[in-house]
Amino acid sequence: MRRLLPLLSACAVLAACTGAQPPADLVLHGGRVLTLDDKGPQDATAVAVRAGRIVAVGGDAAALDLRGPDTEVVDLAGAVVVPGFCDSHAHLYGLGKALAQIDLVDAGSAEECAGRVAAAMAAAPGDAWLEGRGWDQNDWPDRAWPTRQQLDAVTGDRPAYLRRIDGHAAWANSAALAAAGVNRDTPDPDGGQILRDPAGEPTGVLIDNAADLVAAVIPAPDPAERRRRVGLAMDHCVTHGITAVHDAGISWDELALYRELADRGALKLRYYGMLNDEPATLDSAFAHGPVTGADGMLTARCVKLYADGALGSRGALLLDDYADQRGHRGLAVTPHRHLAEVVLRASAAGFQVGTHAIGDAANRLVLDLYAELLAALPPGDRRWRVEHAQILDPADIPRFAELGVIAAMQPVHCTSDMDWAGERLGEERLAGAYAWRSLIESGAHVCAGTDFPVERASALAGLYAARTRQHPDGTPLGGWQPQERLDGLTALRTYTQEGAYAAFMEDELGMVRKGFRADLTVLGGDPVACEPAELLDMPVVMTVVDGRVVHR
Repeated sequence: MRRLLPLLSACAVLAACTGAQPPADLVLHGGRVLTLDDKGPQDATAVAVRAGRIVAVGGDAAALDLRGPDTEVVDLAGAVVVPGFCDSHAHLYGLGKALAQIDLVDAGSAEECAGRVAAAMAAAPGDAWLEGRGWDQNDWPDRAWPTRQQLDAVTGDRPAYLRRIDGHAAWANSAALAAAGVNRDTPDPDGGQILRDPAGEPTGVLIDNAADLVAAVIPAPDPAERRRRVGLAMDHCVTHGITAVHDAGISWDELALYRELADRGALKLRYYGMLNDEPATLDSAFAHGPVTGADGMLTARCVKLYADGALGSRGALLLDDYADQRGHRGLAVTPHRHLAEVVLRASAAGFQVGTHAIGDAANRLVLDLYAELLAALPPGDRRWRVEHAQILDPADIPRFAELGVIAAMQPVHCTSDMDWAGERLGEERLAGAYAWRSLIESGAHVCAGTDFPVERASALAGLYAARTRQHPDGTPLGGWQPQERLDGLTALRTYTQEGAYAAFMEDELGMVRKGFRADLTVLGGDPVACEPAELLDMPVVMTVVDGRVVHR
């Protein structure tokens, strides 16, 4: 015992001698706790945390009994504790990049976008590439695609490359196209489209895989800048109460950056990496196997595939023609044989699979593929996912539960798209559009996210969208396709418990339960009982990740 004494704190020794618990590191009291734990206390007011784990959930007195000389004690003054928000489909580095580059979100026209680019040039003169993100022609009075000439007028010979808000299209100026060697003779790549004018010249808009033609020649940032961008993104997330992120598409090299941060204890949120479908990344991942950390802060055990593009850029693969572009059904961006090959390799190496599918044809393709491969594989807890699952043929909705496939959906995509989705799809296809309630009622697991930076990194905005299917101003009255609205408790579960399940962590996350990891979001209101509109202005009082207060 004498040799062990230096390894133990005085408090721990006292606890061992008396049978008392060691003191907590953090005690939150004087609030309300929505545990989401059907077997736990339903009237809890306090939580105590030690070494990253919840050690008490219940009344104030029991939690305060765990105070020690170094315990941080926080009086919540009536604030509400919920399990930490998990954004189940997002792009962390993409958010950091967007925060570091030209912000085109909510720009009202191509001319306004060009004006923001001009302002960025004035603030940072030189010849470096101008990069930005966030434009959406569907929100402009003139919904026509923008052109390279509109950018050329302000950029001159300085290359500019601006991603559409969904990331599935890009707008480049003439200098950027020239740097990439894209001209009238350049063929459309598989799974991509170069928009062209009547003379056959590229207009500057590149859809899906065609956008990579230019992206590939943009100089990569140095390691310090990459770390800075990740830091910006993490800080942004935790201020919005997000404690965990499923990062939907990273390279093996990018994973090394997050592993470095995890090793230094510098991850501010729990990270679940989904690896890109690219040869170098998959070869490395499958040779190494899933990456997991002992503290659960970093995991990479999923592979991200793509079946189609996005609805806003008419790249989503549909069973029938687009209602507003007859003869066009979208893009199958990855050959079926390749999808099957990667799914089998991933399964053999112990990886989960998540496949991007937005259109009804893409979702059916993925479900058919999953069904075929699951029937050929031995039984196992695979939890394959469909990322987005936006437009479904109603006949395919029950198949998610039947196959054990998770639908990783983004409620805010519904409220962003609903003003024009009917034009793209036609009224007859809206029955399966953004149909999260139908999926849940069929027995499927549905985890929610924002797909940031495509949308704002706000789980509260997602909860509002899930409950109302309305714009923040309350339109349309009653909600768009209101039969798919969720109640407050179910919506909260999609942003907490279901995210934990989708990452195989439901035994450690998603509830405020003794023994679970202490990922907590503290809000200035009740996200379940409040009127939905209150969610839009509800303050995030505190964010706790692995027992550490990372935002207050």
